[in-house]
Amino acid sequence: MSWQITRDDLADLARGATLLGTGGGGDPYIGMMLVQGVLGDGAITILDPDEIADDLFVIPTAQMGAPTVMIEKIPAGTEPTLSLRILEEHLGRTADATMPIECGGINSMIPLIVAAETGLPVVDADGMGRAFPELSMETFAVYGVHGSPLALAGERGERVIIDTGDDDRQMEWLARAVTIRLGGVGHIAEYAMTGADVKRTAVPRTLSMALALGRAIRVAREEKRSPFDAIQDTLATTLYQHVRTLFEGKVVDVDRRTTEGFAKGVARIAPADGGAGELEIRFQNENLIALRDGDMVAIVPDLICVVDGDSAEPITTEGLRYGQRVRVLGISTPEMMRTPAALAAFGPDAFGLTESFSPVELLASGEVRPTAASTLVH
Repeated sequence: MSWQITRDDLADLARGATLLGTGGGGDPYIGMMLVQGVLGDGAITILDPDEIADDLFVIPTAQMGAPTVMIEKIPAGTEPTLSLRILEEHLGRTADATMPIECGGINSMIPLIVAAETGLPVVDADGMGRAFPELSMETFAVYGVHGSPLALAGERGERVIIDTGDDDRQMEWLARAVTIRLGGVGHIAEYAMTGADVKRTAVPRTLSMALALGRAIRVAREEKRSPFDAIQDTLATTLYQHVRTLFEGKVVDVDRRTTEGFAKGVARIAPADGGAGELEIRFQNENLIALRDGDMVAIVPDLICVVDGDSAEPITTEGLRYGQRVRVLGISTPEMMRTPAALAAFGPDAFGLTESFSPVELLASGEVRPTAASTLVH
């Protein structure tokens, strides 16, 4: 059944979505402030994907660009709805609802901005089940819905339509180039689809799961319980049921650069007590692979989440700093994101990693032998 998000839910939603974003998806605080600015004391209607009509016309909306740029280049706030209107005009059809393309960070919030401004409902689903750096890395595309035509809006009212037919990689390449020329951030509407398409291709109920996660972490802290147990208990009955602690320690080095429209780099974490061992995390906007003393312990598309070692507050890749005490969690993705077709779109090879995918729960249990370190090809 449908339900509503109010101003009081936004902080919990942002926290949970940032955890699911695996370090990426954009700054959640900025997104939350933008939603609060247009929502006021109102409410946004959220639709359960199983209950929407097959002929419902849904246009997902999002922000794209390097997370490091988004911290310094705050959106005007008008761009997401403008992108929706541009695509509606191009298609000659009005949206019945919007939806996230990913459930991480600011991109859990962008559809809420559109909804607050337009009165449209938001479908409780997305196309990544986490965050990925490229627009073509969508379950929508894996299961037959293509992103083109895409509408892109800039902060000064720039309007761009990109139509590459069924070539989602080319769509991503062109949209990335335009975004770079706009200063590193753009707002998009893409992957227009029917309600039947949503049911077939989307990862269901990720907004409600993000809200439940964020709330569980907060309540556990207020009640002086373990927020890490709260995360595990919340996910146990979802499509993300396996949670493993990969490492605990202190951030001792972060090598991060903004290049080609992405934030790329490596973070290293060592035991806080000065003991032996080290965890290395490689990222491209999002955390892609975790290597403990050179052995793989988690890899994309499974989630690698860095959180504060005491509060379990999620930390984005652009927020990583020397000296932070952290815990690194590995969380399993839904099975629809582990199929051969899905792994071809957003598995290790899509990022130039030489390792093959192994489920985090099997790596943690020792059922799969970890493989040696790799390099990012691109």
